[in-house]
Amino acid sequence: MRIAIVTETFLPKIDGIVTMVTKTVETLQARGDEVLIFAPSGGPAELFGAEVVSLPSVRFPFYPELRVAAPRASMRKHLEAFRPDLFHLFEPSLLGIGGIYYGKVLHVPIVISYHTNLPAYLHYYKLGFFEGATWKLMRERHLRADLNLCTSTVMMDELHHHGIDRLALWERAVDAQRFHPSKCSAQMRNTLSAREPEKPLLLYVGRLSAEKDIGTLREVLRAMPEVRLAIVGDGPVRHELERHFRGTATYFAGYLRGEPLAAAYASADVFVMPSKTETLGLVLMEAMAAGCPVVACRAGGIPDAVEDGVTGYLFEPSDRHGLVDTVRRALANPAERATVRARARADVERHSWAGSTDQLRKYYAQAIEHPRPRAEANHKENRAGLTRRMILGSLRKLLP
Repeated sequence: MRIAIVTETFLPKIDGIVTMVTKTVETLQARGDEVLIFAPSGGPAELFGAEVVSLPSVRFPFYPELRVAAPRASMRKHLEAFRPDLFHLFEPSLLGIGGIYYGKVLHVPIVISYHTNLPAYLHYYKLGFFEGATWKLMRERHLRADLNLCTSTVMMDELHHHGIDRLALWERAVDAQRFHPSKCSAQMRNTLSAREPEKPLLLYVGRLSAEKDIGTLREVLRAMPEVRLAIVGDGPVRHELERHFRGTATYFAGYLRGEPLAAAYASADVFVMPSKTETLGLVLMEAMAAGCPVVACRAGGIPDAVEDGVTGYLFEPSDRHGLVDTVRRALANPAERATVRARARADVERHSWAGSTDQLRKYYAQAIEHPRPRAEANHKENRAGLTRRMILGSLRKLLP
């Protein structure tokens, strides 16, 4: 197959979407498929042999790591030369509208994958009053797709509740060879614990942004002063978090990649994920693969990946003491923690990128063989109404 991928976030940025894009492209290329990538500028010119078309971009004011690109007329030249069988749009927003437009103009099936719970994020930035409008815009995009993929059953239910159809589950995956208990490192533990490796060590890995609720981890340190916390990652609220955790036993490691990241997971006692807005949480699966028991919120897509008391520990989002109590529970019983660690590792070993991408290729074939009937698409467009017609009409004036 020839797949044109459009992604709003790309290297050098590091997050779950970028990981899914890069691992998917790597496996597709290894399977003999051909991939063309459209992404904001600033990244590599090719990825595992796939050409990357970099479109001019600017830094997003509230999130400097995120670059924003608009669709360009030059996309058509690349698409006509490539002749894609299918578009895969990763969380389309601005650049992705170009994929929707050219999918319609060039009669190419469209698969959209949903990765970010943007409506929930708005409340963390005091923009909750935009939630209804955001769902409307998201619905209008997803109703153009021949297939919509979600990475958890909870997110499938959420999209269905908001009137989005043609839904399917894209199974989670992790690199269980890279992330492995054998990567445990005394040197890494010494670093992450600020040279107190004998103390219980908690680990957070991920984006440092408001919707991740990282600040709530201070409550754990207040309740359990013997505990040490390592925060791996970066993002727009890092300086705010450094002030928030000042005076506590917290180490900010910045970004870690490759073997150092694998060693960080394997060297901690408990991985903590307080976020209530995760659609999947790839870092959870990386921690589980590395043998680091997970404490996470029973919200979003997390319950699909973590079974409480079996492959990890979950706390209720409505329980104000749940995070502290659950971390205490995880640390209190080393024998139980060892059992949870072993079960988690066995579970994630079943979820490889090869298997996940083979499933994705079947979804691609389904979208190609059974595209949304034109009459149905027109009906959906009429239902969705004015906003989409305004967007596509504006693009027609800008794009050939």
